[in-house]
Amino acid sequence: MTDGPVQSSSRMTAGYTVAERELLRAVRDLVRADRDMRRRLGASMHMNLTDLQALRHVIDAQDAEGFTTPRRLADALGISTASTTTLIDRLVTSGHLQRSPHPRDRRSVVVTATQHAREEVQEHLGDMHERMRRLAAQVPAEARPHLVTFLRALTDEMERGLLDIGGPQGT
Repeated sequence: MTDGPVQSSSRMTAGYTVAERELLRAVRDLVRADRDMRRRLGASMHMNLTDLQALRHVIDAQDAEGFTTPRRLADALGISTASTTTLIDRLVTSGHLQRSPHPRDRRSVVVTATQHAREEVQEHLGDMHERMRRLAAQVPAEARPHLVTFLRALTDEMERGLLDIGGPQGT
């Protein structure tokens, strides 16, 4: 099998080498598998995907900074503050989040994950995270920086390209 450009009837894939196409296909498969895993996780925890994303963000923020605010959560999720209030209410009622007074701003509140939420996430994802850690450890050390650079550049391009989807303007 050669690694030269592949002839294709589709303009979208023209010019890709076999290796480039295989690499991008593997990324696409990973994204699909991640999406499917999150759906299964949400179903097993009786949460929708936005609630699951919110819980993950709150736990990550809590681990990094001690807490997050409803405003920062709304920004991270790309939803309105009104929707965020409803989401937080739902996750407080289910025992996954708690509100507390902001330590420096008496007009504000902070949001943190409950111990119940952390235990439930660990119960559902602990084994998966360990298997993922073992797979990451198998990647040769010299290849890791190149993989990280590629994946971050691809992520940046996809995020930057959100407004560019659909081709040139005015066509």
